[in-house]
Amino acid sequence: MQENVKIGVVGYCPPTKFDEQEALRMIIHAYDQIETMFPSSNIAMVSGLTAVGVLKIAYEEAVRRGWRTEGVACEKAKDHPLFPVDEAIIHGKNWGDESQIFLARLDGLIRIGNGPQSVRECDEIRGRGLPTLEYNLPTLP
Repeated sequence: MQENVKIGVVGYCPPTKFDEQEALRMIIHAYDQIETMFPSSNIAMVSGLTAVGVLKIAYEEAVRRGWRTEGVACEKAKDHPLFPVDEAIIHGKNWGDESQIFLARLDGLIRIGNGPQSVRECDEIRGRGLPTLEYNLPTLP
């Protein structure tokens, strides 16, 4: 029987500007590492539900790989385009309210960029002894 593994992805969302091609390169590298770390697993990619920024790029690559997709977000996510995930959870009214629900689902985390919530969530996952892949993507003016 295959193990089910849930890997979170956190990263920049608008209005933060970044090099989308570089973000895709980082995501591909991270996903290749995840497939090496969990070779016989059913992988689900879990992120913030919106179809914007790093999250959109990460969801699209997960779908290309045949991974299951999940979204965990607060009510404010509904103000943005949503990615058609396999499973969605809405928790709380404000950004960050969903953080503990999101983190509790994960077996590892990928961080693309240096946003404060992304760094904090990655620190928590690393503190639990779970794998993290962290990429410092510069912002653009």
